[in-house]
Amino acid sequence: MMAKKRVVTTSINGTETEFLCEPRQTLLEVLRDVLDLTGSKEGCSNGNCGACTVLLNGDPVDSCLVLAVECEGADIETIEGVAPTDGLHRIQDAFLECAALQCGICTPGFIMSAKSLLQQNPSPSEDEIRFYLAGNLCRCTGYDKIVRAVQEAAKAKEEVTA
Repeated sequence: MMAKKRVVTTSINGTETEFLCEPRQTLLEVLRDVLDLTGSKEGCSNGNCGACTVLLNGDPVDSCLVLAVECEGADIETIEGVAPTDGLHRIQDAFLECAALQCGICTPGFIMSAKSLLQQNPSPSEDEIRFYLAGNLCRCTGYDKIVRAVQEAAKAKEEVTA
């Protein structure tokens, strides 16, 4: 016998959202297959690559490891919610300017993790950036360009606040 679907009410990218899901469905499955938010990528389905990283109540999580029913009342931010209405977020700009992407599978996860890092620590050292992004894997660019992009995004924030 199949378990009954559950209604989950949450906020996704600042919009109150209600969806139906089976108790076994991951947040990643619901985002991509139910809500058509396909920016978060499925890379490994076991929490090792970070391609599916979203912010859950402000903290980065691998959405492939979170059951959607656990998100009742939560605040979720996906890559689709990062850019302001008038352009790109400074992290997205920095990824473009520093050529910190190639195939794009890992990029949404890196951007979400970097956003979380810069919210917690607006001026991280290179070691802090590398440590914080250690849960995100890239098979194309290597990591130097990604680290440089986060450093540039941090500098852009400093320039805005200065």
